[in-house]
Amino acid sequence: MKNKTDLKGLSADALKEQIKTEQAQGQQLRFAHAISPLENPARLKANRKNVARLLTEQTRRNNEQASNPA
Repeated sequence: MKNKTDLKGLSADALKEQIKTEQAQGQQLRFAHAISPLENPARLKANRKNVARLLTEQTRRNNEQASNPA
């Protein structure tokens, strides 16, 4: 996963794409884990945290944009 400085450098469209990708990957991991246990189930937790980081950055940008109308 990208660190904080890399997330701030992403464009809004790239951020949305990254969120969709991470969410889809998380869904695939959950399905795979339901069928047979994952070799490293900590990947589920890491994926959830990555999605949360991305969504937090998106929310921060939306709030910043709302408070500073151009």
